[in-house]
Parts: sequence; structure tokens; C-alpha cells
Amino acid sequence: MNVMYFAWVRERIGLPQEQVETKAATVADLVAELKAREPRYAAAFADTSALRVALDQELSSFDAPLKGVREVAFFPPMTGG
Repeated sequence: MNVMYFAWVRERIGLPQEQVETKAATVADLVAELKAREPRYAAAFADTSALRVALDQELSSFDAPLKGVREVAFFPPMTGG
């Protein structure tokens, strides 16, 4: 699946996106897999309460299932003005 990173998440990981092979059932499982990869991922996902996730371009939750999902995007909450 295509995993995309935005704003400070991208800065900490050092990639805008990547193809990820995963057996994760939920977004939270995917985050756990990514955090275990190396320290830069662990730093980016240290506080998931400071992150939002979209599955196939629709805002979702970290307990959402990944079955059939082609794209996951992680980003900080949006603020407007």
C-alpha cells in the first residue's frame, strides 16, 4: 500500500511517501510496524494523539481496518485561519 507523510511527519521520517508491504489489520497495527522499523519512525509516531490519518483520502481513525485500503496518509491536525 502507498503510505504518505505530511508536514512534520514527513520531516521526521525523511520521506514524502513509500510503498509498504504489511500484514497489519488496522491503522494502529501499521503504526506499530512502522515504529519498530527504526528510530526516525518511532519519533514520528511517538504521540499518535498529535496525528490524523486518512484512508483512501477519507479521514479515519487509528482503529480503522486496512482491508482493501490502497493509500494511508498521516498528517498533523489542520488549523485554519
